[in-house]
Amino acid sequence: MRLDIVSLAAIIAGVVALWQPRHFRMAVGIYLLIVGVLGLGVIRV
Repeated sequence: MRLDIVSLAAIIAGVVALWQPRHFRMAVGIYLLIVGVLGLGVIRV
């Protein structure tokens, strides 16, 4: 499994979740964004 694709998918899912803000979805969106950014950061380094 390509981690960069998974990270991009997590970022997209996070943006979509934040686009329809509810408390639970916002928390999930922030979590997915963090996971995606960290995943991309690990790959770049």
